Amino acid sequence: MSAPQVYTEEIFDGSIYFFYAFDVGDDIDFEQVRTAPGLSTSKANLSKYFKNYHRPLQINSSELPNECISVKVHSFGALSLTYRVPFSSTLAHVQARLDHLEDQYNEYALAHAQIVFKKIRSFITKPKFYHTRSSYVTIQVEPVPQIDAVTFKERYGGIIASSVRFEVETLSEFQKNEILDTAIGYYRGDLIVIDTDAAFVYDDEYQEILDFFEFANVQQLELQYFDRVLDQQLNSIYEGKTQGVPFRAYLPFVGTLLKGPVDELSKLKVDISVITERLESSIKIAGEPYFYELYSILVDKLDLKGWRDSIDKKLAIVKDASSVLQKKIDSVREDLLTTLIIILIFIEVLVGLLRL
Repeated sequence: MSAPQVYTEEIFDGSIYFFYAFDVGDDIDFEQVRTAPGLSTSKANLSKYFKNYHRPLQINSSELPNECISVKVHSFGALSLTYRVPFSSTLAHVQARLDHLEDQYNEYALAHAQIVFKKIRSFITKPKFYHTRSSYVTIQVEPVPQIDAVTFKERYGGIIASSVRFEVETLSEFQKNEILDTAIGYYRGDLIVIDTDAAFVYDDEYQEILDFFEFANVQQLELQYFDRVLDQQLNSIYEGKTQGVPFRAYLPFVGTLLKGPVDELSKLKVDISVITERLESSIKIAGEPYFYELYSILVDKLDLKGWRDSIDKKLAIVKDASSVLQKKIDSVREDLLTTLIIILIFIEVLVGLLRL
């Protein structure tokens, strides 16, 4: 019995795309960014499957290298950078280089994001570089006419599975099959394999797909950031730091005009709810089963639903804490008002007795 044929020397053309996202503040004023001296901006070109109100602002800078094909500023306080590294080599060579390339472009993205951040810092509410970061990698291979998706998957399934896990060794059959089982494709020659940190695309019409990878990475960034903010807020609640309510807040009429911990918690809840809902509703793929399936796999692999569920649970705790704190303030105000009324009645009685 002859040994199975191994395809390791076949040359393929393609590109590796590195997606990075950084949270750099609360809000970014697009109008000021557009009119800032020394900055060149334009409307970001997005797929038709994205709603216009989420459209980010494209930053153009000669200080960034050619492989940095996109720098976008998002109004909710995020930067996203995309790098394209073309290749013409064997898939085994791509697999061997991938881990090193990721380390290299991690450093590039950090340096280039700092350049952009310095240019727009004055237009950001509560700027900070950086709160949270996220990344994703996509390996795109140009299809070969004589190799359809099924054949390609059979020949290179092991290399694909190892590549999306950034491994140089061959994975077990169980791991390989688990990764490849979620593979999808639209036409006969297409193949897309999506995993938690990377994806593999065997397709020559892939530009719209890249927008989904970039957006999902930004979405994951914001969910991780809000989860982190809520963790900090909950820690403050547990440690009793939110109980430091100024005395004026308890005063009837006067206290309602002051902004206290309850207002801060309520604003935090509203901000998080609005932005997460806005991100989730930015994609319009109703009636598009292929893109719906692709995005659903991305949501599952990046655990976006898990992050959202975690945020919802913590928001519920914050809401309960706000209610308890508000009830305490209302109770103290009522007691103060009752005491004030009793004092006034006592004074009135005392004045009446003195007159007699």
